[in-house]
Amino acid sequence: MRISTRTLFVTLALAIAGVVSAAGATTPAGIKPAPTPTPLKAGWREFRFNDGHTGFNPLETTLDVDNVSQLQLGFEDRLGKPVLSSSPAVVNGIAYVASSDGVLWAFPADGCKDSQCVKPLWKSTSLGQSRSSPTVSNGIVYIGSQTSADNNDGKLSAFRAAGCGKTVCEPLWQGAAGKDAILQSSPTIANGWAYIGAFDGRLYAFPASGCGAALCQPSWIGVTGGTIESTPTVANGVVFVGSDDGFLYAFDARGCGSAHCGPRWRGELGDENLESPVFDSTPAVSNGIVYIGSAHALAAFNASGCGASKCPPLWQSVNDLQFFGGSPAVANGRVYIGLEENVAVFEADGCGDVKCGPEWLLTGSGESAAVASSPTIANGVVYAGRNSGAVFAWPAEPCGDFTCPAIWTGFINDRVVSSSPTVINGKLYIGSANDGFPEDQSGSLYVFELPE
Repeated sequence: MRISTRTLFVTLALAIAGVVSAAGATTPAGIKPAPTPTPLKAGWREFRFNDGHTGFNPLETTLDVDNVSQLQLGFEDRLGKPVLSSSPAVVNGIAYVASSDGVLWAFPADGCKDSQCVKPLWKSTSLGQSRSSPTVSNGIVYIGSQTSADNNDGKLSAFRAAGCGKTVCEPLWQGAAGKDAILQSSPTIANGWAYIGAFDGRLYAFPASGCGAALCQPSWIGVTGGTIESTPTVANGVVFVGSDDGFLYAFDARGCGSAHCGPRWRGELGDENLESPVFDSTPAVSNGIVYIGSAHALAAFNASGCGASKCPPLWQSVNDLQFFGGSPAVANGRVYIGLEENVAVFEADGCGDVKCGPEWLLTGSGESAAVASSPTIANGVVYAGRNSGAVFAWPAEPCGDFTCPAIWTGFINDRVVSSSPTVINGKLYIGSANDGFPEDQSGSLYVFELPE
């Protein structure tokens, strides 16, 4: 199996620090897309929280800048293999996360505090390698993976979110997504459709309710010019996704009436001096602007396009050869994204020029390493992990200096922290590994909470 560009990037960043073609088919006769899902008011149902993938949770009211310094490790759920980039979803009292061997896990979101508690509640059969984050919608949890350890074909799998009454559950249905694995791209469920990207450079769209069979063919396929590790983002009838050819792609969310579709337009992230492949950055859409990161840039595009097939950014970060990591978070007029060992903060509207630098940097103490974890914003606090085994929290507002120190630091038992923090109901959930533990206990879902 080919090695993903993100894997190469993380490896390179750690070293510097010292350390996804399948023929499409139209929807079968009589099969209609599922109804538009109703947003859940007290849960984190998908990667980056919402369909706009802004990484901003406006529902959190417990953790704030005054008490976040008191966070401590409340409990740890052991998995069979490490968590590689999969970020937890927490819905209706259940926390979901995928381990690298393609197993989807469901744990009690509040942990197991008595002898009658069952942990995990259920898990899937092995789906092959997966770095995808689970998405929960209308009682179904979706996850992307390759078919098996010996088969690289991409698969979208759908399970009952409440489980199947057994400890190990088979999927309700699966979607065939090409001859390459789905790696870090996570499912997006919007307006009755399930979208996911694969390493073969294609965006796959399925009816979210399946097709009435165990294996479903895509209703349509969006074609890009590179591999896709980016998670699709849906806004105003458009699906945005990044590709490793250095472009942001904008497709009609309904398809084009054919099995294979080209984009409405694409946004160019590179420049004349330096290629800037997108890697796995997920677009964030807020107030009519699409933000996406690449190897050496953060770029902002008009979500409506520019009237041409190829569009330049409204503004872009200053290119100074530094590495950007993870996906941008957007809240309250600012954009937050990993930049080398820090989190950089930009004005969402730009700086009045085509090239903009950060307004300030969020820094953490201890050993320097890349920030590949995407920032999360909740109740005035920014959270992100760093590849030094640390998870940090900072005030979302400026501190008065160009560099602002963390107000809380938590630690996990592995250096690589590529999972992104999920902050909901007074708890911080994040996945990683347990370096030094036996292989069958090497992955963990870590949950930080305030002391009782």
